[in-house]
Amino acid sequence: MLFWPFYSLRGKIVGYRILLYLVALIRALLQVSFVGIHKAQSTTGTIAIKYSKSEAKDYARENMRGIWAAALNPFREDLSLDEAGLRANIRHWIDDLDIQGLFIAGKQGEFFSMSLDERKRNFEIAVEECDGKAGVIVSVSDQNFDTVLDLALHAQNCGADYIVVHAPVLSFIHDRGEVLYQYYKALCDRLDIGIAMWSHPDSGYLMQPEECARIADLPNIVAIKYSVPREMYVRLSHMVGDKIQVSTSAEDDWLDNVEELGWKLYLCSSPPYHLQTSNDKRMDEYTRLAFAGKFAEARRVRDSLNPVRDAMLRAKPADKPQAFGKYWQELLGQVGGRVRPPMLELTDAERVSIREAFDSCGLTL
Repeated sequence: MLFWPFYSLRGKIVGYRILLYLVALIRALLQVSFVGIHKAQSTTGTIAIKYSKSEAKDYARENMRGIWAAALNPFREDLSLDEAGLRANIRHWIDDLDIQGLFIAGKQGEFFSMSLDERKRNFEIAVEECDGKAGVIVSVSDQNFDTVLDLALHAQNCGADYIVVHAPVLSFIHDRGEVLYQYYKALCDRLDIGIAMWSHPDSGYLMQPEECARIADLPNIVAIKYSVPREMYVRLSHMVGDKIQVSTSAEDDWLDNVEELGWKLYLCSSPPYHLQTSNDKRMDEYTRLAFAGKFAEARRVRDSLNPVRDAMLRAKPADKPQAFGKYWQELLGQVGGRVRPPMLELTDAERVSIREAFDSCGLTL
């Protein structure tokens, strides 16, 4: 059924969501007629980034701020990308939840299951829907350098604000720091767009703070998503100051990092749209309070979300993060959809357990 995502938990049709989905569906259908034109514009560079390479750090320092969310990609029953559903979600996230930026085609978005054309289309949809109202950073990560560069050039030409590049898997390497520096330097030499580093245990190692600080000196390195123990990102934050934005995806540490480290950017995961509704924006509220220096008030608001965090942690099945996230989205009235292989779908029993946790978590719908 076309409107299945917009039936509320109590069987009432959420009219606003239906209208939003219809508008997004019409826009997606209209886009089909202009895909060739749009791709031609993108590949010829008619849509430019908003700053020069030498201005990248300053631009990011002023504009890469607030809460950014990593987008899950909705897939239909036939596993094709649900463009209308993605557009509807994006509009909800930026219009209703006041999310300041989106991280597109990352691990949450199952980029590893997508073709290069799908990833590029994913970039374009986000740029079109955000339309200057929210920032867009896209993951161009891949083991193949030419693929990274191809995706990066497309991102630069289609109007994305920044790209993020995951640290590659490195085999039989002894001087890893030099390899990583030359890897990111090669990208900086060929691109003008701002680049965020991304270090996560998935690479098989963690980039050390000293390695990151050296790379941060490159002209268009603007940020790092640093998925490491807190001691490491604290050390890096002190080393680089405001040269680049340092951030991590742990939402439960976000307030402490604003207060203790002066962080201005949450980059990022799915909590901004999993912990919030249009009638319950407590993550946004505690962030605004923290930015205003009202940390005691911010802490009270943040801690009031503990029942939601506990419910999600309790109900989330092991090794099914995307499937869980998409079903939680559906319970919130967003578009969830299927996951693609190799990710696993939820069982019926898991759905029942998640639904029970959701019903008792205390979010205001």
